[in-house]
Amino acid sequence: MSGSRSTWSSPLLAAVLFLASVLAAAAGPDRYDAAVQHTGRSAQDSKRDALDHPAELLRLARIRPGQRVLDMIGGDGYYSELASYIVGPHGHVLLLNDPSFERWSGDALPARLADGRLPNVEHRVADFSHLALGRGTFDAVLLVKVYHDLYWVNDDQKEWPKVPVNAVLDEIVAALKPGGTLLLIDHSAKPGTGSAAASSLHRIDEAFARKDFESRGLKVIATSDLLRNAADARDQISYKPPMLGKSDRFVLVFGKG
Repeated sequence: MSGSRSTWSSPLLAAVLFLASVLAAAAGPDRYDAAVQHTGRSAQDSKRDALDHPAELLRLARIRPGQRVLDMIGGDGYYSELASYIVGPHGHVLLLNDPSFERWSGDALPARLADGRLPNVEHRVADFSHLALGRGTFDAVLLVKVYHDLYWVNDDQKEWPKVPVNAVLDEIVAALKPGGTLLLIDHSAKPGTGSAAASSLHRIDEAFARKDFESRGLKVIATSDLLRNAADARDQISYKPPMLGKSDRFVLVFGKG
């Protein structure tokens, strides 16, 4: 009847929610939990999970079976392996490193890719000026704790050449399909510092990062406080003790319209 409204009593609603939780538990892990629990993963990767919470964040980024995923500057391939399990045999993951990150990945990356153990993962090394990502190529892009490095200016150009940041970001966004997502995770700098802490502390301002991608037509569709650490004063280098694994990190998921 027009204007009428049905209501649920609190006990009934609580019972329904409890039953839903029981049924969800009985159904077992979803594809994201299953990827993290995959028996083929290394002990070192599993140890890292407690700090990175990859299942929750890849779920937030809406990575799905059959998708094409770019793990941009994926380093040793920790996230590439997890994404490979999620996208499955009909999906594809491009693990793209520049020569510097390729060197820094050490022995972990060759071991991860040895003997074709991740057949749906393509590994490529390319200079930032020759990424060749194409247009509308990927359903999702992962930028995990490396976005600030695009703004890092190192005195030793052989160790880390200056990155053409605007061109690289433009190319990444162009490579994302309409409806695609970009997961951005990085170490928080103090508010208002922009990219100034990228070289000295390997951190970047969250508001600056948001504007950087929004100015290229992306929109924030999800955020998470899962990696926050209010005790981090954001004034020390992110990747060295005492902040190693303890930095405040922001999580933004962008969507492309």
